[in-house]
Amino acid sequence: MQSIDRRKFIGKTALAGIGLAGAAAVITGCTRAPSPEIAGLPPILKGAPKGKKLRAGLVGTGARGTGAAINFISAGPDLEIVALADLFQDKIDACRERFASFNLPIPAENCFVGFDGYKKLMALPDVDVVILATPPQFRPDHFLEAVSTNKHAFLEKPVAVDPVGIRSVITSAKKAAAIGLNVVTGTQRRHQEDYIETYKQIMNGAIGSITSAKAFWNQDHVWFREREKGWNDMEYMIRNWNNFCWLCGDHILDTHVHNIDVINWFIGKYPEKAIGYGGRHRRVTGDQYDFFSVDFDYGSGVSSHSMCRQIDSCANGTGELIMGTEGYTNCQNTVWDHKGNIKWQFEYPKDENGNVMNQIKIPPYVQEHMHLVHAIRTGNYVNEAEQTALSTLTAIMGRTAAYTGRLITWDEIFKSDMDLGPTKMEFGPVDMVFETPVPGTPVMV
Repeated sequence: MQSIDRRKFIGKTALAGIGLAGAAAVITGCTRAPSPEIAGLPPILKGAPKGKKLRAGLVGTGARGTGAAINFISAGPDLEIVALADLFQDKIDACRERFASFNLPIPAENCFVGFDGYKKLMALPDVDVVILATPPQFRPDHFLEAVSTNKHAFLEKPVAVDPVGIRSVITSAKKAAAIGLNVVTGTQRRHQEDYIETYKQIMNGAIGSITSAKAFWNQDHVWFREREKGWNDMEYMIRNWNNFCWLCGDHILDTHVHNIDVINWFIGKYPEKAIGYGGRHRRVTGDQYDFFSVDFDYGSGVSSHSMCRQIDSCANGTGELIMGTEGYTNCQNTVWDHKGNIKWQFEYPKDENGNVMNQIKIPPYVQEHMHLVHAIRTGNYVNEAEQTALSTLTAIMGRTAAYTGRLITWDEIFKSDMDLGPTKMEFGPVDMVFETPVPGTPVMV
């Protein structure tokens, strides 16, 4: 029987996979994001350029994975999905049927089931790109294999659920950079034209110096699955993955990481520490919280209040707000002065009748794949894995602060040996006694 330790939220220092020198470099340099001049901004494209045919393999064939694969083939010419891997045959069958309906058959011999299916897919010599869209617990190992087999990669967010996984992703990102493998991640706001143009305004001083921020993702409770006859413990949890912290990282990672990433991007730093709280009152499966409220301290008096909630019949909303000495912005499309007057606003395109649309023409879910293909075909290198890993770590720091009731520092969470997964991935019985985190109790440390 596999046992999952739900008590090890903060552990001893462990720097496995990086080495002491490399780890020190990451830790001392991680509190400042790359400047826009160094990092660059992704191109806004009408389509990926023509070039060598690119064949992709999809790892994780659920709804998000299938959607990401469709986004990939929509990004430009000569793009194909040629292989699939998933833990469950029914998921692969559904994905194949979806692509067959587009007259895009995927050969059965290129479909692989089981915990080692991703390795068999990545061993195929004609796969150029892999799309990694499983529950995020598996992302670090899958990314490592992608780099080891010389595949360009798209990583859905979040890219890990614990610091051990984060350090693995950072190491793989550096290896990918060393051999020229392009990597794009699912933080699609960084590929969204209105966000990018607003970011440019802020970098040009439209709101002066940043003084504070807030980020929020409040919504109804998301899906969950009742256990079906014949499912063993592991199968039940993975089919219900969005409700178990060891698989998804809790919703502060799974969804709210988008908003947290925007704040990190605009402020240009990662927070130095976090303190917060949360709770669980309405959930009926899994071990997650219903809500989080976290204060991220970026130093020099700048902080961001970050909140997320998944409870039905409440006031909902998703977005970001950044305040400055000369105004404020919603990060997406508008800059105001302190009296509420609009200083700048993004101009959306018009439809065929001349009416202004309320959204950009090419969805960011497609634009991010255009960027990946553009990078591969033009040699204009991109690698977003480390920046997304550090925004994911920001969310992990906030989650840990709420779970424990402690003030958590960046160095502490980066060095932690917190590893939420079982020691061996296999179907069968699992010790499923999950304790809901209780802040302030000795067992939490």
